[in-house]
Amino acid sequence: MKQKVYNLIILDESGSMQMIAKQAVSGLNETLQSIVAAQKEHDNQEHYVSFVTFNSRRIHTVINRKKVDVEEELKWDDFSPNSCTPLFDAMGQSICELRNNVGNDDVVLVTIITDGMENASKEYDGMEIKKLVSDLKEKGWLFVYIGTNQDVDAVADSIGIRSRRQFEYSDTGAEEMLCEERNRRRGFYDLLAFHGKAMLEEEYDFFKDSEIGNGKNGEKENEPQAENNKSEASVGLIGKIKKLIKA
Repeated sequence: MKQKVYNLIILDESGSMQMIAKQAVSGLNETLQSIVAAQKEHDNQEHYVSFVTFNSRRIHTVINRKKVDVEEELKWDDFSPNSCTPLFDAMGQSICELRNNVGNDDVVLVTIITDGMENASKEYDGMEIKKLVSDLKEKGWLFVYIGTNQDVDAVADSIGIRSRRQFEYSDTGAEEMLCEERNRRRGFYDLLAFHGKAMLEEEYDFFKDSEIGNGKNGEKENEPQAENNKSEASVGLIGKIKKLIKA
């Protein structure tokens, strides 16, 4: 039986994102293609994509639980940064919608990317989001928080997310961050293919336990870097196999 993997990406579309809009669009399109690549590579996985952008004018579901077709290119360019940052409402609405449509055995990876702190939510507050995240982590959901222009550790702690990364607020910083996210995502899929959902029973850190290097260029842009990343991933897998044998 194939492992269903739901990929939910929640992207800030507030006005301050205008500075890195180009990098956001190109980077997220590459992320979508990395999910397609994972579907090709891992025939024991069945990937689905949900993609949501948000600001105080709209919380927009760009893609809703779309089953990945390896013959189809997922492309997105409708990004118009403006207004404020209803982070909690975007998280609450999109996570609850997905929760109502996945099974207990499904794997869910939720990635939040924002360049500012919550300042406009009306439906959810921080305590409600923390409770929601906590409840779903107990079911094996993995949450990743990526931010800038804020104390990322403090924000991630306040909503109960262990996997977090801060990036430099610049076009280069955004590009490097999105590249690292794709590399880590690939490592996560590789480990999931080998270990199954059991790997998420313990506290898993997306930015540490995926065993993938932090390269500045994507695998298509820099083949030597991709080969190094694959080697590091292999070493990580071998180490986990040894741990399982000893256990």
